[in-house]
Amino acid sequence: MELPPLIQAFVLHFGEMGSRWGINRTVGQIYALLYAADRPLNAEEITQRLGVSRSNVSMGLRELDTWRLVKLRHLPDDRRDYFTALEDPWAIVRTLAEERRKREVDPTLSVLRDLLMQQPASEEEIHAQERLRALTNTIELLTTWADEVQRLPDERLIQLLKLGSGVVKLLDAKDRLTVVLGGKPRQPRTALPRTALPRASLPHATSKE
Repeated sequence: MELPPLIQAFVLHFGEMGSRWGINRTVGQIYALLYAADRPLNAEEITQRLGVSRSNVSMGLRELDTWRLVKLRHLPDDRRDYFTALEDPWAIVRTLAEERRKREVDPTLSVLRDLLMQQPASEEEIHAQERLRALTNTIELLTTWADEVQRLPDERLIQLLKLGSGVVKLLDAKDRLTVVLGGKPRQPRTALPRTALPRASLPHATSKE
């Protein structure tokens, strides 16, 4: 590799991690190189800097393009194709989440729904369908939540992530308010401690405890 030590360490690590994420090592290295680069690079430059074959670079760029992680650029008076990586980390996370869902989650949901539509032929299949229904409901709940998160502006998403355990406090406060208004609180799997919120923030009607 013809890279500065810091960039080389980053590229090598991404190559190693790429194989664990289910992508080719060279694909991971190409993406890391483009992400760290201070300007667009063409295929010849990528080949030279990584020390890999031109065919591997071409295949890697095509794969990254299918993931929508690279962008094609053209420079004035230059007929060659240049490539850049997405620079915004949030755009990268959103794109990866969307693409992995299309490749992994959606096909699984499709199979599960088809299996649940079938008429069970035995007690064993009835039991299996009950398990599959629970799994399907969980995946659908998570994907619905993910869709809503995907639509959030970056600023709102950052605020949501920074809330951390504060989300639990908000839900606990909502439950207490629901009880005061005569409704039924949600039923969490594990009871939340009554000290989840300071007494000063509880509704006035419950202050006689």
